[in-house]
Amino acid sequence: AIVICPGGGYGGLVTGAEGHGIAAWLNRHGITGVVLEYRLPAGRAQVPLLDAQRAIRTVRANAKAWGINPARIGIMGFSAGGHLASTAGTHFDKGNSKSTDPVDRVSCRPDFTILVYPVITMGEKTHQGSKQNLLGKDPSPKLVEEFSNEKQVTAKTPPTFLAHALDDGAVVPANSQMFYAALQAHKVPGHYLELPSGGHGLNGYQGPMWDAWQEKSLAWLKELKLVTPVKAPSGTK
Repeated sequence: AIVICPGGGYGGLVTGAEGHGIAAWLNRHGITGVVLEYRLPAGRAQVPLLDAQRAIRTVRANAKAWGINPARIGIMGFSAGGHLASTAGTHFDKGNSKSTDPVDRVSCRPDFTILVYPVITMGEKTHQGSKQNLLGKDPSPKLVEEFSNEKQVTAKTPPTFLAHALDDGAVVPANSQMFYAALQAHKVPGHYLELPSGGHGLNGYQGPMWDAWQEKSLAWLKELKLVTPVKAPSGTK
């Protein structure tokens, strides 16, 4: 199962192309897609993360009932949703064993992460609109550091697949490059797919660059045995 975080600069949600469209694609490959309509932060930096963590816990707590492997629950995000997915992949806990809520008792650590043209840093290479919506107009250096996810990678960060177009002018590819370098430094399995073109949104979510990250991310998941391969019905991608 994969929790899907649509983009929208933390000011809106692109739930079609980067949400339900992705869930439908995953379904064709035998993967459960869970579209997360997270609350928009308006400067309340923890709010989207709480929603992402709750979504992962909910899927894990219901795994048996839903026919899902509780050890194969990933999170995927696009643009600002990629920031949220990378935050969930670097800020997690084992759950509260004493909670009366069964959902709160389970871990919110994703088993893998897929980041497509993600915002990663809140430093100088950030996407300013996402940063302001998430952290507010004048965030403290501590808050900037906490949500600069390239600085939050550890050996416990889950395996991560990244895809970014070299000509992305809205969210510069340095975001993905910094996160990938941090994964390598901590010996976390990762794959960085550098796309030659497509800009932000990869030509409006279609065409060869869009197809490339989909094919490569599925192949990567199968290689790491994070999904059970299912052949898509003929004539579909």
